[in-house]
Amino acid sequence: MTTQPAQTVSDGELFIDGKWVPSASGATVDIVNPATETAICKVAWGDASDLDRAVQAARRAFDQGPWPTLPAKERARIMFRIADGIEAAGEELALRETLDVGKPISFTRGFDVRAAAEIFRYYAGMVEMLEGAARPAGARSLQYIRREPLGVVGAITPFNFPLNLAVNKIAPALAAGNTIVHKPADQTPLTALKLAEIMAEAGLPEGVHNVVLGDGATVGSALVEHPGVDKISFTGSTATGKRLIAAASATLKKVTVELGGKGANIVFADADLDAAAQAAFQAGFFNTGQFCMSGSRLLVHRSVHDELVAKLTAILDVIPVGDPLAEATVLGPLAHRAQLDKVLEYVAIGTAEGATLAYGGEPGHEGPGFYHRPVVFTGATADMRIAQEEIFGPVLTVIPFDTDDEAVEIANGTPYGLAAGLHTRDLKRAHNVAGRLEAGIVWVNTWAAFENSTSFGGYKASGFGRELGPEGIEEYLQYKTIYVNVD
Repeated sequence: MTTQPAQTVSDGELFIDGKWVPSASGATVDIVNPATETAICKVAWGDASDLDRAVQAARRAFDQGPWPTLPAKERARIMFRIADGIEAAGEELALRETLDVGKPISFTRGFDVRAAAEIFRYYAGMVEMLEGAARPAGARSLQYIRREPLGVVGAITPFNFPLNLAVNKIAPALAAGNTIVHKPADQTPLTALKLAEIMAEAGLPEGVHNVVLGDGATVGSALVEHPGVDKISFTGSTATGKRLIAAASATLKKVTVELGGKGANIVFADADLDAAAQAAFQAGFFNTGQFCMSGSRLLVHRSVHDELVAKLTAILDVIPVGDPLAEATVLGPLAHRAQLDKVLEYVAIGTAEGATLAYGGEPGHEGPGFYHRPVVFTGATADMRIAQEEIFGPVLTVIPFDTDDEAVEIANGTPYGLAAGLHTRDLKRAHNVAGRLEAGIVWVNTWAAFENSTSFGGYKASGFGRELGPEGIEEYLQYKTIYVNVD
């Protein structure tokens, strides 16, 4: 088994106006490896004054700098170079993500890094397609519509997919011609710092992209409230999102928020149960359950309930849980102590509510690290807290149903609406049920399948706005109509 060195990443600073700088206060914090509970490195810890410096830099870069007015070909060329730089630094990025989040190295290398490079290429290819429109006016008049960047974008990203969820915001924002201030999650900033280095080396002008580390209550709030910021793009919890939207309203910022989820994964009686069990594992335990689009509710037709649960637990019996630097590991630790404590709390809640602990229930790891083995609850009802509240950990709640209408009612019966899925061989049922599910993305006979063109976002308390696909770049554009009287 691979051993993890005590420190494999150099200490980090803030990235403001094209330069690495310490925080104004000189404060630093340790970034902790969730697999060992030891410090990886120290990073500068910013405050509101650091955030203001970054916004001022981004404001100058937008108002006076070349990025918004750079020819489309050149903007695209720089973004393609960023993609190349991500691939060239792939091993370091993968290692940083694994040490920081606890995600298995095979996954960070095979998905996180690859997807980040591909997303930059996707939006680089879109830069020259940002066309406007001309529309009929009077006989001697002309009106045309321009699509223009918004200005300074504040990007606030979570701890579970630090690299990818940052790139999902940064790449389309840059392609549209905006400048950016990025506030990564408190616990997982290491790939954000490396990405800033890669982007600068690719030729991104000074001030176009800035990174300020710090706690959400201080730096995040300052970013949301700053009058020099034109747009906030946030991914995180619904509770935080509500506070953010209220704070942003004071300056009438444009806001997009991708918030919590409690995805329903429905298995009908006619489904391929072996494939459905594999998808249920992916839906429930992908990234150790730290996935806002997880299928943490498994709705199974009563006639195949026991068979499917047996197939799923057989998969869990052989899934390697352990050192995320080991190539064979599939499930690593949770990203930080608070997430482990939350999982332990909800395991106790589910048991107290009367659900049956059909699999797991214990951390399952001796020694340091924020590990918890997968948990499967059966005998659950739709009104239980474990079926209504986002846990964000490896806890799957199985609920039986008898009819299609009942399945849809249960699936839609939470405040959330981020993702859903269903498994059936009946094409008519697949289309009908998918159309009735209140979710921004619905997978049929699979889970968590993505392309660069696969846009996603929330219904209801899961937020509004879209990321990825052509819809993703629209979130960073505004429209201007110019009416010319040539009489």
